[in-house]
Amino acid sequence: MELPRPDPDAPHLADVVPSVLAAMGVPGFDARLSWPGPIRGACVLLIDGLGAELLAAHADDAPVLTQLAGRSASRTLDVGFPSTTAAGLAAIGTGCRSGEHGLVGYSFRVPEAGPEFDVVNALRWRPHPWGPDLRDRVVPERIQPLPTTFERAGAAGFEVSVVSAAEHAGSGLSRAILRGGTYVGVHALGDLAAGVIAAVAGRGFCYGYHADLDLVGHLHGPGSPAWRMQLRQVDRLVESILAALPSECLLAVVADHGMVSVDQAHVTDIDECGPLLEGVAAVGGEARARHIYTADGAADDVLAAWRATLADSAWVLSRDEAIAAGWFGARVRDGVRNRIGDVVAAARGSAAMLCRTAEPLESALVGHHGSLTSAEQKIPLLSAIG
Repeated sequence: MELPRPDPDAPHLADVVPSVLAAMGVPGFDARLSWPGPIRGACVLLIDGLGAELLAAHADDAPVLTQLAGRSASRTLDVGFPSTTAAGLAAIGTGCRSGEHGLVGYSFRVPEAGPEFDVVNALRWRPHPWGPDLRDRVVPERIQPLPTTFERAGAAGFEVSVVSAAEHAGSGLSRAILRGGTYVGVHALGDLAAGVIAAVAGRGFCYGYHADLDLVGHLHGPGSPAWRMQLRQVDRLVESILAALPSECLLAVVADHGMVSVDQAHVTDIDECGPLLEGVAAVGGEARARHIYTADGAADDVLAAWRATLADSAWVLSRDEAIAAGWFGARVRDGVRNRIGDVVAAARGSAAMLCRTAEPLESALVGHHGSLTSAEQKIPLLSAIG
């Protein structure tokens, strides 16, 4: 199968917030995407896991979102590699691809953590798969040092709000990629919608986040009855925001990735596969996007073993090959390079590379994402102006 090479000129999730802020007149931002009419307040609402292909396949469950998808200002975007929440939210928060913002996976090596905490989970900000909180030791503002889009907008004198789950306020990930806005902690769909409306009514910029569609997709599979019921709730959420959206205010709905259901016939358990363990010091990433860190001098042998073992189920590249193919964007910062695995593996089709012993919770999930297939890469950008 031909090696995927992301188009660096294709519209990308990282383009959304800078373009919205440019449309609001915030200095220092480029309008990479455009919207009609004056915009005096705006919200970028991210629905975790809402892939474009999934929305199209279940249009009857989401009539409001589907109607928005038919508007001329709506379009499809790419999310880049890896197609995972930490990287997608960082693209929103920085306006950059993963090679620049540095959150290169669900979990990845952070040399600053020291050898006893070799791989860090970016969502939990703890050693992977579990361990003590690392915010003091692995300082989020150092791991992601670029100024966020929210910091830049706030410095220009604009009101910025982040409306998201109360439990994530002050988390390592929030500090790394969402700093600069007033954090409005919410608990349910109702106060999420109310928080969004309050922010845009004040002529400010708001980033809103809803996680449950992704959660249900992981547990039951995308397209399952439970997932479709949750999609209907998301559709009602957007409908309620649109009904109260003030004039000249923009609502832009996006996602961080799509999702696929894994076929157990195409699962490889790394923990039980000898050829995939030889010469390997640590494994990061997730089931469909793996970073493999090798022992000294073993990189070539590990690359050959992973390619041979996973020839029918994954694209397997060296770090240099993955960077050259543009998987992490056109630029990879020097400080980010060593976070990428010596070997990088991205699952094809419905395959998965599990670690059932080391990652029992993640390995039990039905739905997964992270790779370069269109089902995971393509997301909708749906917009409406009040």
